Amino acid sequence: MKKTLVYLFLGLSAFVLVACSTKNNDPYHLRIAYSPSLCQAPLHIAVEKGFFEAEGIKPENIQLDASHAQEAVGTNQVDLGFGLVSKFLQPVENGLPVKFIAGIHNGCIKILSLKKSGITSIADLKGKRIGVPALSDAATLIAKRALLSEGISVDEKNPEVEFVVYSRNDLPQALQKGLIDVIALNDPVATIAEEQLDLAVILDTSKTHPFDEEYCCVVFITSKLASERPEIAAAATRAILKASAWVQEHPEEAAKIQLDKKYVSGDLAFNTKLLKSYNYHPSIQGGV
Repeated sequence: MKKTLVYLFLGLSAFVLVACSTKNNDPYHLRIAYSPSLCQAPLHIAVEKGFFEAEGIKPENIQLDASHAQEAVGTNQVDLGFGLVSKFLQPVENGLPVKFIAGIHNGCIKILSLKKSGITSIADLKGKRIGVPALSDAATLIAKRALLSEGISVDEKNPEVEFVVYSRNDLPQALQKGLIDVIALNDPVATIAEEQLDLAVILDTSKTHPFDEEYCCVVFITSKLASERPEIAAAATRAILKASAWVQEHPEEAAKIQLDKKYVSGDLAFNTKLLKSYNYHPSIQGGV
């Protein structure tokens, strides 16, 4: 797995450094997969602030449900997108034709419990029921990694925890009703539930080691674009790196643009708070 991920970055870091122009003066039409996710701010900002145009690219936004991004790649509907790296690991191993071009930010996934439950650490989860949006969800994979680090088995033949699936928005209510012991999910639902229900944070990928040192979200391009138009892949990478750094410096303005352009819904103050927590320090080598 690790070799596969490193391979997906090899060459990308090199051509990003050396490819500095497109093949001609006509803007390249780039199809960008995006979903109404707050943390995708760099993609939204790269479009709205002209970072793509400055690199000779004409962006086309194609809105997708995040769960359909891999399908869109496979059917050649998009050229570039953004997602939780955990959700791409198995599809990549199975041959999904993408290359990751940069790590974007950490954070955005939490494991939460009711304060009265007495569950305050991952070690306390042995024998407990963990509510998740899907068994293949990134939050589920983060939870499994954390459990394994504590020596708690997640093997299907001999599990020491039970993963229970509820819809993302129903997880907080299921926790309140005692149907599950903790919930593992990503923002904004995670932070909304934390604040509204006064939940205890067991794990926060923006703060809990080693997750705080990892990129949870990455930008990908199709292998076809990388091989056929490496100079465009390089230009797109530069645009997104610049946009990510801009979001880090201007989180409130970025949040306002997302709301004004209807990329996301929500409250400006709340969205700004979340963007500030994600640590947008984009990197190619850090992504590797």
